[in-house]
Amino acid sequence: MPLSPPVERVQQHTRTVTCKGYLRQDGLWDIEGHLVDVKDHDIKSHGRASGEIPAGEAIHDMMIRITIDLELNILAAEASMDSTPYQHCKEISEAYKKLVGLQIKPGFTKITKDLFGATNGCTHLLEMLGPLATAAYQATYHVRIDEKEWEPGNPKPAIINTCHGWREDSPVIRKNWPHFSDIGAD
Repeated sequence: MPLSPPVERVQQHTRTVTCKGYLRQDGLWDIEGHLVDVKDHDIKSHGRASGEIPAGEAIHDMMIRITIDLELNILAAEASMDSTPYQHCKEISEAYKKLVGLQIKPGFTKITKDLFGATNGCTHLLEMLGPLATAAYQATYHVRIDEKEWEPGNPKPAIINTCHGWREDSPVIRKNWPHFSDIGAD
C-alpha cells in the first residue's frame, strides 16, 4: 500500500544509502555501504574553494567496506570520503579500521556509537553502519540458515522475537519451527 498523497511540496534534499553484499572467492564476504547527499539548490560552503556547492553536486559522497566471515566477525574495514563539506572531514576515514575485530550482533550499534560518536568519527559514516550491519546479515542469511538444522531440543534460533514477522506466535514460526512456537503448529 503506497503512502497517502502528499501536500504540494518542493524537493530540497536527497540522501541515498545503498548497501551491497558480495561473496568473495575466498569464502569471505564484502559488505559495502555508499551514502550520497545532494541538495536541489545551491548552498553556501565555507569548506569549498568556490564558496558554494551547486545544486545536484554531492555534499557527502562516502563509502565503507567491511569484510566479514559467516559468524559476522569483521576482518577488514575501510572508509573513503570523496565529497565532504570540509577537506579535514576526510582525516577521520582511518578511524573506521577500529571496526576490525568487532562482531555484528546485539549491541553492535552501541559499540559503534561509543567508538565513532561525537568527534571520534563522522556522523554520516556512523549512521551508515546500521544499514551496513543489516546488509551483512541479509547477504549471508541464506548460507548461515542452511548450515543450521534446527530440530526439537535445539536452542531457540536467535532471530525469533527480533521483529513482528519473526515473533514466536507468527505464522512463519508455527509453520517452519512449531517446536519454537509459543502456540504450536496449526
